Amino acid sequence: MQYLEDLVVGSRQRFGSYAVTRDEVIAFASRYDPQPFHLSDEAAAQTHFGRLAASGWHTCAMAMAMVVENLKETGHAGLGSPGVDELRWLKPVYPGDTLHMENELLEVTPSRSRPDMGSFRMRSTVFNQHDEPVMRYISIALVKRRPA
Repeated sequence: MQYLEDLVVGSRQRFGSYAVTRDEVIAFASRYDPQPFHLSDEAAAQTHFGRLAASGWHTCAMAMAMVVENLKETGHAGLGSPGVDELRWLKPVYPGDTLHMENELLEVTPSRSRPDMGSFRMRSTVFNQHDEPVMRYISIALVKRRPA
């Protein structure tokens, strides 16, 4: 189990693999972001995307799936998140892409009011199969402190 005390500022971790499928892009967009360039090849061809592209919010959801899978593997003592800063979609994500991630730990802060927990800030970058960054954000996460 990884606790707050185990986190090292500056550490980096690469992980994940998420295959982006056409069916999932359309299903997500149909429900949550039904803009034409997320639903139709013809409509997308008339935009700067050039072809069907995943919603940025779908890219966030795919990243979260990779993060949670990584947390299961590392045994992190996470307690959720109060938010995300500086979310940027850098390049379109297309069906057929395979995504992976890199995290860089920026800051670790013990809680002043809750001695059993703390928080950290992490820069997360999502890459496609060509190692091109497609999304970047800074997450704030809550984590347990090591039991006394």
